[in-house]
This record gives sequence, structure tokens and C-alpha cells, in this order.
Amino acid sequence: MNRKTRTLLLLALFALFIAVAVFAYNTLGKDVLPGNIADVAPSEGEAAGSAEPAGSEQEASGSDGSGESEKTKAPDFTVTDGAGDPVKLSDLAGKPVVLNFWASWCPPCNSEMPEFDEAYAEIGEDVSFMMVDLVDGQRETKETGTQYIEEQGFSFPVYFDTEQEAAYAYGITSIPTTIFIDKEGYVVTSAQGAIDAETLRQGIAAITK
Repeated sequence: MNRKTRTLLLLALFALFIAVAVFAYNTLGKDVLPGNIADVAPSEGEAAGSAEPAGSEQEASGSDGSGESEKTKAPDFTVTDGAGDPVKLSDLAGKPVVLNFWASWCPPCNSEMPEFDEAYAEIGEDVSFMMVDLVDGQRETKETGTQYIEEQGFSFPVYFDTEQEAAYAYGITSIPTTIFIDKEGYVVTSAQGAIDAETLRQGIAAITK
């Protein structure tokens, strides 16, 4: 077999391999991809990016079949305000609470801040906003957090989690994270990632109804 014939044969085999690969992708893709999308797509009537249940209102069917709702009490913690004074979550008891974890270096946190500030301006008398800056002393400090808030002109209350007590209490692994707590101190729902105005309103509606 001369070199030219061998080259043509190799090209033919390569073309056959490509054809088989394309056929397999198209055939298997029709079976697999829709299933994967269905697994992660919102259910009918549920908007993408909406506040997700935090497992706080679980239906528990007892032996009597009553199906009473079992709620989770919001873990208490202590942070500090701008003056350095300690503030507990429980100090805000009696009002619904929007608890948000953020940091000034976090772009998704920055993107949602105006929505929180607008909501606070509208309903801050009836709903407590606890905007908790996760201070690690290196990437985020009380100074950088304070400077960011002042530069943006936000008016909502800001607290500093300098000991990571609040973060540990809620198992925060990513920011921003928002927890919606009713006036009785129970977690109702939560959302991970930046949320828009509509999602924020949905969360607030869940704790004020």
C-alpha cells in the first residue's frame, strides 16, 4: 500500500468516526438533555429566582393525621452596629425580619443592595432589616463595609459579623444569602444569590401575611 492510498484510507476512517460521533450525540442527546433540564427547571407557576423554602415550614403528619406545620426557630446571634455596640437578632423580636448576609467585595451583593434600600425606605417601620456584613478582617473589614455603604448612600441598618457568629449560626457558605423571619421569630423562607425586587417582595409578603 503506497503512501497516497494509506492517507486516503486514514481520511476515510476519520470521516467515519466523525459521522458516528455526531449520530451518537444527536440520538443520545434527545434522550438525556430534556430530562436534565426538567430536573432543574422551576415547576409550573414558580418563577425562576424566586425565594426558596428554607425547610422551615415542614409538613409533619402526626399519628393523629392532623398534618400540623412544624416551624424552625431562627437561631439567635450577636453582631455589632456602626458604633460597635452589640445587637442580637432577638432584640428585633415583634417585627418580621429581613436578614441579609453580604460583603462589599461581592458583586452579586452590590447588585441587589438598591432593591433592599428601596424596600427599607418603604416598609422599614413595619419590617426590620438586618444587613449583616461578613467581616473576616482581611478581605472584608468594618472600615471597607462602612465606606461602601456611605459611598452608595444606603439608609438601611448595617451590622458587622466580626466574629462570624451569625454566619456560623445560619451555615452561610455563599453570599449574598437572605433569610426571611416572621414576627414570631420563625424562619419562613430564604434565597441564595442576588435577588431582584420581585423576589424580595415575595419574601417580605411571606413574613407579613
